[in-house]
Amino acid sequence: MIATKGLRKSFRTGRRRAATVVEAVRGVDLDVAEGEIFGFLGPNGAGKTTTLQMLATLITPDGGDATIAGADLRNDPGEVRRRVGYVAQGGSTWGESTAREELVLHARMYGISKAEAQRRAELALSAFQLTEYADRQCKTYSGGQRRRVDIALGVIHQPKVVFLDEPTTGLDPQSRTHLWDEVRRLRNEGMTIFLTTHYLDEADALCDRIAIIDHGEIVTEGSPEQLKREITGDVLVVGLNGATPRAAELLDGEAYVRKLEAGEDGLRLYVDDGATAIPLVLRTLDGARVELGSIQLHRPSLDDVFLAKTGRTLRDS
Repeated sequence: MIATKGLRKSFRTGRRRAATVVEAVRGVDLDVAEGEIFGFLGPNGAGKTTTLQMLATLITPDGGDATIAGADLRNDPGEVRRRVGYVAQGGSTWGESTAREELVLHARMYGISKAEAQRRAELALSAFQLTEYADRQCKTYSGGQRRRVDIALGVIHQPKVVFLDEPTTGLDPQSRTHLWDEVRRLRNEGMTIFLTTHYLDEADALCDRIAIIDHGEIVTEGSPEQLKREITGDVLVVGLNGATPRAAELLDGEAYVRKLEAGEDGLRLYVDDGATAIPLVLRTLDGARVELGSIQLHRPSLDDVFLAKTGRTLRDS
C-alpha cells in the first residue's frame, strides 16, 4: 500500500551567508502492506514528521520515489491526496465550530454531495462515540474528544491509507487507550494505518510492524516481537544511590555482563541469564560496599532495541 525508495529531504537553516543544510530524511526505504498498522518510531527530530508530510504530499521530496495506494507521489500528487487521510499532530478543528459542522465541511471539500456528507458525518459521530457532543463547539471538548474528531475528519472521505502524526501526544492514559481502539477499528474496516510515535508502549501494543528512524535514516524494521528477539538474553536494571561510576567500574568486564550502559540513576546490564547474574551482581557490589537501591530483571524492550541500534535510549533522546 505504501512503497518508498530513497526518499530524501533537506532544509536550509539560518541566514543566507551563514545558512547550513540539515538532512532531515536521508534515503528512506519502506514497504507497508495493505491492512497494516505500521509504526514509525523515533525521538523528536529524527525525521518522522518530515517523512509523513512527504508521503501526504504536504512537502515535496528532494529525491527518491514513492507510491501510495497505487498512485505515484511525484507524478500524481492529486490522486495521492484523494486516496489518503492525514491527521496532523497539532489537530485541525476550529474551536467555534461543532464536530458535525466540521465533518460535513470536510466531506464537501472532497466533492461529496451535501446529503451524503451529512449521512457520513452522522455515521462518523456514532462510530467515534461523539454523538452526544455533536452540536457543541469544539472548544468545549476534552483533549480525547477533540482528537477523536481530528481522526474522524481524516477518514470522512473513506481513504485507503490514513497518516496519523503522534496521534496520542498529550492525552491521558484512558484517552490514549480509547484512541488505540479507534485505530484498530479503522484497520478492521480495511484501512491501512501509518502512524508516527515516540511512545514505546504505543508502538509495542498497537503496531503490526514498526520502523525505527534516527537522524533521518531507518536503523531497523520488523514486528515488535521480531525486533525484541534480536536482543538476546535478559536485562538487569540496577538502581544505585549516587555510586553509578564505582559500580560501573566494578561490573564492566565481568564475564557474565555482555554490555553495560550507565545512566543518571544506575546501570543497565545485558546478560545471558538474569537469574544467574543477579546473585553475582549483588556479591560484587556488596563486597565493595556499594549501596544498592534496587535491581530489576526484564526481557528486552523496544527501548533496548533502540539502544542496541543507536547507542542511546529513546527516552534519553
